[in-house]
Amino acid sequence: MTEQMPIEDLISGAAQDAGGWLGSLPVAQLATGADGTIVRWNRAAQELLGYAPPQIVGHHIADLLHPGADRSLGRALWETAVTGRGVMGTVTAWHQDGHPLELEIWACPVPSRRHGTSAVLVFAADAHAARRIRGSSAVWDGLFARSPVGIAILDTQLRFLQVNPALEAMNGLPESAHIGRRLVQVLPDVNAEDMEDAMRQVLATGEPVLDRRRSGRTPAEPTRDRVWACSYVRVEDPGGRPIGVIASLLDITEQQRDHIEAEAGRRRLALLSEASVRIGASLELERTAQELADLAVPQLADAATVDVLDTLARGDEPGPGLAGGVGLRRLGKAPLTGSAVIGILAPLGRTLVFPSAAPYTQALAARRPFVIAHLDEQAVASAARHTSKPAQLLPVGVHSFMMTPLIARDLVLGVATFYRTRPVGPFGPDDVTLAGELAARAAISIDNARLYHREHETAVILQRSMLPQHITPPPGIEVAHRYLPASDVNEIGGDWYDVLHLPGGKAALLIGDVMGHGIAAAAVMGRLSASVRALARLDLAPEALMHQLEATLDDLAEPMLATFLYAVVDPQTGRCRITRAGHPPPATVTPDGTVRLLDLPPGTPLGVGGTAYSSTELTLPPGSLLVLYTDGLVEARGSDIDERLAELTRLLVDPPRSLDHLCDSLITQLVPASADDDIALLVARVGTDPHTPPPP
Repeated sequence: MTEQMPIEDLISGAAQDAGGWLGSLPVAQLATGADGTIVRWNRAAQELLGYAPPQIVGHHIADLLHPGADRSLGRALWETAVTGRGVMGTVTAWHQDGHPLELEIWACPVPSRRHGTSAVLVFAADAHAARRIRGSSAVWDGLFARSPVGIAILDTQLRFLQVNPALEAMNGLPESAHIGRRLVQVLPDVNAEDMEDAMRQVLATGEPVLDRRRSGRTPAEPTRDRVWACSYVRVEDPGGRPIGVIASLLDITEQQRDHIEAEAGRRRLALLSEASVRIGASLELERTAQELADLAVPQLADAATVDVLDTLARGDEPGPGLAGGVGLRRLGKAPLTGSAVIGILAPLGRTLVFPSAAPYTQALAARRPFVIAHLDEQAVASAARHTSKPAQLLPVGVHSFMMTPLIARDLVLGVATFYRTRPVGPFGPDDVTLAGELAARAAISIDNARLYHREHETAVILQRSMLPQHITPPPGIEVAHRYLPASDVNEIGGDWYDVLHLPGGKAALLIGDVMGHGIAAAAVMGRLSASVRALARLDLAPEALMHQLEATLDDLAEPMLATFLYAVVDPQTGRCRITRAGHPPPATVTPDGTVRLLDLPPGTPLGVGGTAYSSTELTLPPGSLLVLYTDGLVEARGSDIDERLAELTRLLVDPPRSLDHLCDSLITQLVPASADDDIALLVARVGTDPHTPPPP
């Protein structure tokens, strides 16, 4: 070279002509004259091919080629020198230790100002390593530029070095707004500090952080919250020292919304499933209302009340309508304690009266949910004329309000009211739908309770009306009787008893039980009772009377069965003639204290047909007790009937003198507080003068 150029200019120009690979992988540098003679050999060349400078300088560059390779490289280099153009290619060189080595070379002419090309600068690198780096770079460049995933490179101070187009679009800012700045400076409206903590953790430990959630608003969508899944990986130099972080971000707002909606839907279904089990488990108004309130808190609301028409709470019919206002009784409230909202609202059991113009009444009359999504002073102003409660709710944090009417079978039965205080957003369409489903289930249960109580009362009234109101036994017989209806309308049956005057001063003591429940059983009992009264006046034999009652049941449209016991008693002689049709055996107590169950032919219930009934005659000593009863007195779930009958006879030992006291004692001792079946009890003392006062 006749003229020397600064080495920086040489390297810069050569690197540009060679494709910009300098610095990306170990590169050997050598220089040749125009004729191909090697004139320079650097340390990297020695490390790559094994030759020290004295061994190679002065040799032709073609001497480096593998013996079996094409020796035309010299000519290509000379032509390059002549034309002044760079050349790139792959050749197989001969390593100093004797093995072939594939090289990529980049040759660049170094021109002389006076004489044209005077030297050639050659760069060489391991071809396999070059291809690997070039491929990796191409993949990275393509991924970085075209990936829909947001990618950023940050230094160890967490300042942006580079961002790809996808991240520019996500953040709504160009790359220039990122470079040199931190995330907390670029996007203050996301949880940037949490993200930077995660990146510092990656820099410190080298462990990647995956799927860390970034949420908030960016200039791309300043009015809408979005969610991103972020992952961070540490970048290291060849010595393993951290030099930065690569961040990748994926917008998962829609997936997150779908997940939240699916989770909310699952919770709604679970709540409705629970409501199907809990609401209506009993036919009690108070319990049903409280179950609705308890289910709504906290899954739907932070506080809830359930109010039922006062007429229903009193056991009456719903009433004519809401034109004149409405009275509501508070039967449900949640939570019961520990809430400032609940402390403001009326307590359980309170009756609230609203005039026709009050929003409460109007909401009920409209028969559809009433929602104030954002409760404020303006929203509560319309109710201020009627009550101060809504205005008191604002200071304790109520921000959303919803009323849902309780409607069943086209009847408005009450209203459920829901309040929100937590920062979970206002009541929305899904909440309104859920509240409507819960209210509908509760309304059906409340109406079922109403119908149940009405039928229960009807059945009781019907049955009591058919029982004898005033029993006047003939002289010589003292009687006491009791009737106890079942606690469940479905268990009210056809139990009855009676005492009839017969010719000759005798009396008929009878007791029966229609096998069935409800109003139908009570009605059949009435027919049998009337038939017995009519037939007894004819002084029929007990067996004939039984067959006539069989004919009465045969006339019914629906088959019915009944147990029956008929006793004809002569108080003067103590003689008894008893016929039994499938009924529990009567008990006797003689004056000497002997108690026994009478062993009588059991017969079959009336209505079975084809039975030849027989009577049993016995004589009772004066002052003996004859105890007749229906199965409700001695049958109990989970108890053996023989044990129960034994308990009855035990209680009859040394009975009280007063027959009324005896009846009360038997029912108190044998019957639980809530009877499972009707109970009829008839106790007669035979052979006494009713005008003689009992002994003290």
